[in-house]
Amino acid sequence: MAPSKLRAFAIAGAVIVSASPLSLAAPKGDAEGVAKRIAPVARVELAPASAATAAGNRGGEEIYKSICGACHDSGAANAPKLGDKAAWAPRLKLGLDGLVKSAITGKNAMPPKGGSDANEIEMARVVAFMANKSGATFKEPAAK
Repeated sequence: MAPSKLRAFAIAGAVIVSASPLSLAAPKGDAEGVAKRIAPVARVELAPASAATAAGNRGGEEIYKSICGACHDSGAANAPKLGDKAAWAPRLKLGLDGLVKSAITGKNAMPPKGGSDANEIEMARVVAFMANKSGATFKEPAAK
């Protein structure tokens, strides 16, 4: 490279380097504006459960719609579909207690309690709900 071109490059680089810090500095007194511009676009806040949906008070259909339906409506990961009597027939032979035990401990791709925070009574309710939609005649347990 010719010496004159090298000097021009070095000078241009020095100008860019020395100008960079000035272009990134925030104006003084604009801390609030900076905080707004870099704030997250979303925030998650967890609210306490209301009395109607507190642990132990949820019904089988409510739990099914909020948690279980994600897999049992579509059959994801080979979950037996709600209402599929042929798929549920061998499972129903376990009875309500056997199905609840299986649901609490997890089965195949299903995590324990289906990944929910349901207690044992709620698990019995949701299992009874699902089984009854699929050919059983189990009684959904009431709160103790």
